[in-house]
Amino acid sequence: MLTAVIALLATLLTGLGAAGTAQAATVDTGAWYVLVNRASGKALEVDNASPVDGAKVVQFTDWGGTDQQWQLVRAAGVLAQVHTAGRVKDAGNTVRYSWPGVYFEGRFSGTGVGIVLNDSAADYDVQVDGSTVATLVTPGNTTYWVNGLQNRDHTVRLVKRNDTPGSTSTFGGFVAASGGAVLSKPAARSRQIEFIGDSLTVGYGNLSTSRTCTGDQTRRRTNTDVSYGALTARQFNADYQINGYSGLGMVRNYNGGSPDVTYRTYYDRALQNVSGDVWQNPGTWRPQVVVVNLGTNDFSTAVNPGEPWTPDSLAAAYRTAYTDFLQKLRTRYGADTTIVAVAAGSYAGHVQQVVRARNDAGDSLVRQWALDDSGLDFLGCDWHYSAHDDRLIADRLTSFISGLPTGW
Repeated sequence: MLTAVIALLATLLTGLGAAGTAQAATVDTGAWYVLVNRASGKALEVDNASPVDGAKVVQFTDWGGTDQQWQLVRAAGVLAQVHTAGRVKDAGNTVRYSWPGVYFEGRFSGTGVGIVLNDSAADYDVQVDGSTVATLVTPGNTTYWVNGLQNRDHTVRLVKRNDTPGSTSTFGGFVAASGGAVLSKPAARSRQIEFIGDSLTVGYGNLSTSRTCTGDQTRRRTNTDVSYGALTARQFNADYQINGYSGLGMVRNYNGGSPDVTYRTYYDRALQNVSGDVWQNPGTWRPQVVVVNLGTNDFSTAVNPGEPWTPDSLAAAYRTAYTDFLQKLRTRYGADTTIVAVAAGSYAGHVQQVVRARNDAGDSLVRQWALDDSGLDFLGCDWHYSAHDDRLIADRLTSFISGLPTGW
């Protein structure tokens, strides 16, 4: 790490006007170092010995002054400067992730902020001081800048809009514009909600005004940040995870596709496209509420010839898998977490049976929520929820959760 810091300072020294190829030499003065540009023979110095953060740094003759002495401090990783509740893999200078709706929140002072990204698959919204200032469509490997802000303290939020399970996204942190600084990260919220589901939970095509969409239109018109889960969490001022995977079911996927995997294959992962990957909970994710909405893909299409199901065996396998999944959540999060099982459409009765059995076994914090679809227009791509529908569902779910014994 010290070598990396010295190399960075060498680049800085080059930018300060030394001729030729500059390298930084260090002169050890105990706990402090003098950084000397080998091309100019001059030392790195804080101009006029200023104690102010962001003060100008220049080259000057090495005279032994304290304003020429530097400590080499281990650089903090991305997670030291941003708040996130998402399932991310910490790589120090970057974090990697796959699930939709993952967000990063930070604070900075000054007139601009850069967002460091490497992602050629997903779309993002950039929000400054609570307002969306940019939508980045598959931004690639870039630092996107928001400039021209008032010279004061600001908040910044980056949120992944869509699901890209076949790709890994990389975020490299926030960077302040010249004269500014990245400030301490926002505090985590005390409330946490996890949403588990399929494309309806992702917000698949929810910004569309037509049910007919191409694949590219679906990607551009999906915004997990305005899905019913994200909206519900914001009504409670809660941190959240939206662990949704389009097309997958509890035991059977849409139209019987990809029969070798189900939603449960991927649930434990941070990186969905890495077989066997397991997300390492940093110990800070302890949701008081978990909402499970799985079943649409299991039952929305008829069993095809060649599938290993009859209607009865599919229903029985679904109930067994659902029961096991609820036990997994209970073991993971403890006895105090309320689990909300969404009962809707053709699978509502099966969910009711599973919840009733859990309650009869003494687990009173598994609750059934009958999703009321009255007033929904299903104008999202391929008859999914529209943004209008997501708002209605969020209001109804918020009302339901408010009546649970969560202490909220």
